[in-house]
Amino acid sequence: MKDDNFLRANNARHMWHPMGHPGAAMADAPTIITSAEGSVIEDIDGHKTVDAVGGLWCVNLGYSNNTVKDAIAKQLYDLPYYSAFFGTSNPTAIEASYAVREFFKADGMARVFFTSGGSDSVETCLRLARQYHRLRGEPGRTKFLSLKKGYHGTHFGGASVNGNNRFRIAYEPLMPGCFHLPAPYMYRNPFDETDPAVLAQNIAAAMEDEISFQGAGSIAAFIMEPIQGAGGVIVPHETFMPLMREICDRHGILMIADEVITGFGRTGDWSGSRHWGVQPDMMSCAKGITSGYFPVGAALMSDAVADVFENADADGAIFHGYTYSAHPVGAAAVTACLSETLRLDTGANAGPRGTQLFEGCVALMEKYDVVGDVRGGHGLMTGVEIVTDRATKAPAPPNMMKRIHQATYEAGAMVRVGGNNIMMSPPLVVTEAEIAQVLSSLEAGLRAA
Repeated sequence: MKDDNFLRANNARHMWHPMGHPGAAMADAPTIITSAEGSVIEDIDGHKTVDAVGGLWCVNLGYSNNTVKDAIAKQLYDLPYYSAFFGTSNPTAIEASYAVREFFKADGMARVFFTSGGSDSVETCLRLARQYHRLRGEPGRTKFLSLKKGYHGTHFGGASVNGNNRFRIAYEPLMPGCFHLPAPYMYRNPFDETDPAVLAQNIAAAMEDEISFQGAGSIAAFIMEPIQGAGGVIVPHETFMPLMREICDRHGILMIADEVITGFGRTGDWSGSRHWGVQPDMMSCAKGITSGYFPVGAALMSDAVADVFENADADGAIFHGYTYSAHPVGAAAVTACLSETLRLDTGANAGPRGTQLFEGCVALMEKYDVVGDVRGGHGLMTGVEIVTDRATKAPAPPNMMKRIHQATYEAGAMVRVGGNNIMMSPPLVVTEAEIAQVLSSLEAGLRAA
């Protein structure tokens, strides 16, 4: 590896970074992370912080799980790559598909289609949803419903069902036939509703109205995150997802649960859908499937969806896939990661540590007027919304958010900023002491504001 002087001199000079302005990265060089252990990361200057972002909602097992690392290393020597196209497979892909199916069996999932990540998984679900209806003799079902504030990746399909204009405007026009419903966002919603159960009913009524307007026979699927992550950790009322499920069933619309963030214990349950007692028709997942150690995702199908494809004529062929679908090294990482996830019972730790983080942020809201709202309380997902005026809910400007982020990092915790939200999703193996450090560091950031 090049020395530190080379790394500093070339930082952001040749590589564009995701989700940011290239010029801004050159003017204000990114933090260079050089090593990590457990839930702690270290930068090029030797500064250590608790990673309250968990990489990017993904490093569930922390950075030190040797079982997963060893599985990856061994597979690199046994078979570093072979495709799953044209009638071939590999042992680790077969094992991984069984492990994933078993992991989500309680969610009604029966089949697995491997991808390279979350965006790929969402794209796969959208495409297969259209094909499913075509195979059933309803080719007119091509439209999609989703929620504002939702995030479903960066492909054109995923961007089209995304509910945040930051990920849309620069790339429009996007895919036609995508329509957005209000989010179950208590702090800001078009109904000015303060009762979460009533808000759920209002959105259900809006969904019924949209289906009536579009025509139920034109809609392929409704996609939602069980808890909206990148939108600011928006937690719906417990009745919300079951209401959406019932409406989908009544109108013949598939329900796609985007579990890219909420799967594998993040909510305290093994899936976000299970957290709300719902079985979707399809699920997209990634991130925690390998704890971020290797880029893998998966699209999962229920028995009912699988039966339509498997009992169809030649039109049931899936002309969709990725070079790295069922990658043997990735598959080895999946099997090892799921085994470790169950052995460590990470979902059990996510519950109390998530409560500690959420309640600690609520306590900070009582001390600092810049905190307008705190959301979470369901596993290790917490959002803190920063405002300049609680009465008007005026969002904090970018320079203020940058100050909070930098001061929090200097005090000992890496957090994520999205708009005027601070979002935290630490590794699921994070300790009580480390959560306490995150909270004290965040308080330093709030003081700096």
